[in-house]
Amino acid sequence: MNHPPASVLSPVVAARSVITSLRASTIREVANAGMGIPDVLPFWFGESDQVTPQFIRDAATQALNQGKTFYTHNLGIPDLRVALAEYVSALHGPTTSAQIAVTSAGVNALMLAGQLLLNPGDRVVAVTPLWPNLVEIPKILGAEVQTVPLDYGASGWRLNLDALLAQLTPRTKMLLVNSPNNPTGWVMTSDEQQAVLARCRALGIWIVADEVYERLYFGAGAVAPSFLDLATRDERVICVNSFSKAWRMTGWRLGWLVAPAALMPDLGKLLEYNTSCAPDFVQHAGIAAVREGGAVARQVAQELEQARDHLVAALGRLPGVDVQAPDGAMYLFFRLPAARDSLALCKQLVREAGLGLAPGVAFGDEGEGFVRWCYACAPALLDEGVRRLQHFIDGQGR
Repeated sequence: MNHPPASVLSPVVAARSVITSLRASTIREVANAGMGIPDVLPFWFGESDQVTPQFIRDAATQALNQGKTFYTHNLGIPDLRVALAEYVSALHGPTTSAQIAVTSAGVNALMLAGQLLLNPGDRVVAVTPLWPNLVEIPKILGAEVQTVPLDYGASGWRLNLDALLAQLTPRTKMLLVNSPNNPTGWVMTSDEQQAVLARCRALGIWIVADEVYERLYFGAGAVAPSFLDLATRDERVICVNSFSKAWRMTGWRLGWLVAPAALMPDLGKLLEYNTSCAPDFVQHAGIAAVREGGAVARQVAQELEQARDHLVAALGRLPGVDVQAPDGAMYLFFRLPAARDSLALCKQLVREAGLGLAPGVAFGDEGEGFVRWCYACAPALLDEGVRRLQHFIDGQGR
């Protein structure tokens, strides 16, 4: 039998090894373990339990009735790019539609940013714990990822700025920052962003900022601090955003990124070869969200802040639970008694308590010993979840 030469096989083997080395989602693993079990409370995924507002659904329905079912411009329909430019300008300063690209979800925008900037062997620095997609995307592209963990203490999750700056070396190609952060709710301050931006400017490092939770912020101001507040639009800064969280549109798969206009021709190529374009009628729903949804975004943030406070107080009364109130996002990332193996614990919670939490190890080794609880739901569900958790903890103590 004739076998292909090694020179033919080696690229295939190399590509396969990259894929097999990626982390599987242990969040999905826990969720799959809960499939078929009745009455499980699913706090494992990051989405609201409420449907998309009616006016947004109506805009999509109207667009469908008008036959908006064809291909569009790779970078997005002009009306949405203009609406997004106005929206970003109002929050973060002058931005034009030439600096906006519409994508099929925020995660698609993150992948596009990676494809645009990274080559095999490039060095990427990421602040962790972190949503696993962000860490794995550079690895898919052959880059090396160095993580800088947040510190956890009595004041919650905080950045060791000196440690981060030390990792931003001349060999670094990209910095990945997610703030407000999934899973911890940590928010990078404007002063920290300024220090990081100055370092990246000096070394020519690209900043890719995942800011999909910027409206889910519990501090002063309408949104969390953003690199867009500090950087000019022609700098090495790409900010990724999404319609999923602030407007309860997780299933619509629509996002955008703000980037230097000089990158847009190449972004257009990548969009063509990834998804070609976001669906036309979905983009019309996006126009309604950014132009008419300011009150919705504010209401979502207010409801989440109330839910956060409610859940922190309830969990704080349980023995052995270590929980701190985060500054943003929609999660509590906290310690449970004997949570050294968070994946095994979360599977046990599903089986024995009907409680679905995400294991901390899903967000990197730095997250081991913690669990994530998405609190974007009705207070009654949170109360029932706490009751089940208390019953589980009481049972472990016997």
